[in-house]
Amino acid sequence: MADQPDILQPASTVDEKTGKPFPTPGQPEGNDFPGEYIPSSRPDCPEEGGSGWGRPAGGYPFIWYGNLSEADFAASSDFNPCRPWYHSTAQINGLQINSPGISGAGNIAITGTITAAAISAPGHNLATKKDFDIPHPTKEGHRLRHVCLEGPEAGVYIRGRLTDNNVIELPEYWRGLVDPETITVTLTQIRTTQDLIVDGIEWGTRVKIKSGNASKIDCFYVIHAERSDGEKLIAEYKGNSIEDYPGDNTQYTHNR
Repeated sequence: MADQPDILQPASTVDEKTGKPFPTPGQPEGNDFPGEYIPSSRPDCPEEGGSGWGRPAGGYPFIWYGNLSEADFAASSDFNPCRPWYHSTAQINGLQINSPGISGAGNIAITGTITAAAISAPGHNLATKKDFDIPHPTKEGHRLRHVCLEGPEAGVYIRGRLTDNNVIELPEYWRGLVDPETITVTLTQIRTTQDLIVDGIEWGTRVKIKSGNASKIDCFYVIHAERSDGEKLIAEYKGNSIEDYPGDNTQYTHNR
């Protein structure tokens, strides 16, 4: 009775001298995988297309990375197999990321919900409330959560104490960051009544204070201003979704 052909190891992929399969592109050294890992020997290689099929794997197995270079593949391809595909794009129902995580220069577009223990996105809000949650600094077994102040502008502030002086020097970078016409000053006198007055805001770089009753100046101050590096925020607008925002939506990260 004639030998039955091995359907998992077509004759065209076997070395006639050794009786062993030719090296499979990308397989680990010392292994010879029959079946699905042997490239097709058909001259009319199928094009990319279709969708995946099979049984879903729920255990998050690692994706195996081939160890055969393109040059080695060409040298070992005496039987003219199809060139392998690599995943330039991919689709998956679930993804688990281990350390060190995701890195890259591209963008991430998500239409669903993002849930994380911590999110770092300088300049952007990824939640309906901008908050932080940390271990309590003085009570063991407790945590502390604060929510950021909100308002209808992209505002910045500085605060401090002014003593035996009548000039508050604003940060140098404010000159390119804020609209000087939006600067406001709040003063709180310390210990004595000083009849404090904002005498002037010069060139958007310094605030002059004076005492109406000629007292020595000793006060706390809070100074706010609106950022000028971008369009003015439109706090209220007509629409049913964030796509209806009438301004530049690229300046913001949203929660739907």
